[in-house]
Amino acid sequence: MASSNQFSTGDYVVYPTHGVGRVMALETQEIAGIKLQLYVIGFEKDRMTLRVPVAKALKSGLRKLSTRKVMESALTTLRGRARVKRTMWSRRAQEYEAKINSGDPVSIAEVVRDLHRSASQPDQSYSERQIYEAALDRLAAELAAVERIDAAAATKRLESLLEAA
Repeated sequence: MASSNQFSTGDYVVYPTHGVGRVMALETQEIAGIKLQLYVIGFEKDRMTLRVPVAKALKSGLRKLSTRKVMESALTTLRGRARVKRTMWSRRAQEYEAKINSGDPVSIAEVVRDLHRSASQPDQSYSERQIYEAALDRLAAELAAVERIDAAAATKRLESLLEAA
């Protein structure tokens, strides 16, 4: 196999469409007569297990947790001004979903920032709220893993930054 193992058992990793998980094992399975090395990744929040072929891990977007520096950039993004395009909601919603599924904390922070509503602002539609909460959960999960705090504390920290912005 050309690719070496980038991740070890116990490592926290980010899979773009599922967020933060933990490498539980490295397995070898025989599939259609071919032996494949697989990362077994557990996503506690979703009670889900994902098997990613080692050879395809990087191509799939699997990555190590962000550095503190990257998380700081994401938190700085949260404090910025919301930039909401004047396009139809359906198009914006697709863009927001793509940003969340990119797995990039700064892009996810943009979604959180742009969809955040303070107490003085008008209500959100159900779909806006759903996307906002998905982005907030995803960002909080990575912040929690990077800072070694629980998700609730990470969410509170993000919300306090948003309220102060």
